[in-house]
Amino acid sequence: MKVAVTYNLKPEEGFIDGGDEPPDAYCECDDPATIEAVAAALAAEHEVVLVEANEECFARLRDCHPDFVFNMAEGLYGLSRESHLPAILEMLRIPYTGSAPLALAVSLDKGMCKAVLKDAGLPIPAGFLIENESQLPITAEYPMIVKPTMEGSSKGITNDSLVYTDEQLTQQVQRVLGMYHQPVLVEEFLPGREFTVALLGNGADVQVLPIVEILLGNLPKAANPIYSFEAKWVWDSAASPLEMFECPANISEALRMRIEEICKRAFHTLGCRDWCRIDVRLDAQGDPRILEVNPLPGILPNPEQNSCFPKAARAFGLSYDQLIRTVLRAALKRTGMSM
Repeated sequence: MKVAVTYNLKPEEGFIDGGDEPPDAYCECDDPATIEAVAAALAAEHEVVLVEANEECFARLRDCHPDFVFNMAEGLYGLSRESHLPAILEMLRIPYTGSAPLALAVSLDKGMCKAVLKDAGLPIPAGFLIENESQLPITAEYPMIVKPTMEGSSKGITNDSLVYTDEQLTQQVQRVLGMYHQPVLVEEFLPGREFTVALLGNGADVQVLPIVEILLGNLPKAANPIYSFEAKWVWDSAASPLEMFECPANISEALRMRIEEICKRAFHTLGCRDWCRIDVRLDAQGDPRILEVNPLPGILPNPEQNSCFPKAARAFGLSYDQLIRTVLRAALKRTGMSM
């Protein structure tokens, strides 16, 4: 079977257009090592072609017309960018791994995602959206955390995003509005432990992999207790990894079951497919609430890079190559195709 791997390549330096993007604009894109690792895992069983998800990808996909696509393209432009490549594939009638355009667009929009989850009765932090500076000042109960509404991979969430005063809130709202040109989500800060949960499969067959705890107490001393951009991309590196993950998480059976239950419900509520990673944090009473849903999870192959989905897979007994092939098999089964 011919399988195309679709991706967005992280630039080595500089910007694609104009130089006006925020400094973290491309941190979601994949590096060559990840693209090569995914291609190698699939090449053990299939013919593999690589297709970068740029402006030429429609013609490239139309011309090579693969039997299936392993999609990990984050998209480059616009507030629904993760849905662009799947929409192209649907237009070309090429089946693919992962969630459909609607699920990807809704999940990337934190405000919309939280509204859908809340309507389904799922636990989320309290919060509100700010669309422009005229909505300031506002009344808030501190501490609060300030986020861009339509970004992933901790983009726009810095160590200073946890705010304790009106002045700090105003500064962070102005920063996000000016840098990311999108609404700002302001949420209550949940003081409890934080986890990330990897899910594989579809329907009744969805499997929750061992839960990863983010050990926020192991962050540098001056850091706020949040999994910020600095924590994910600056302080933690392959050359000097932070010891801030535990998998399986050391939690009670009751808490594990509760986290698994709400994550499965969120997965189905949003229409996620094949795989997904969901971030969860405990409130002051120790109850889990959903922070974010990522139906296009990162899959860095090097264990020293602390990529949480592969980390959970390894704890489950799946090598990196097995994880990639398991995602493809889940998608093949969902679409009624055989190997």
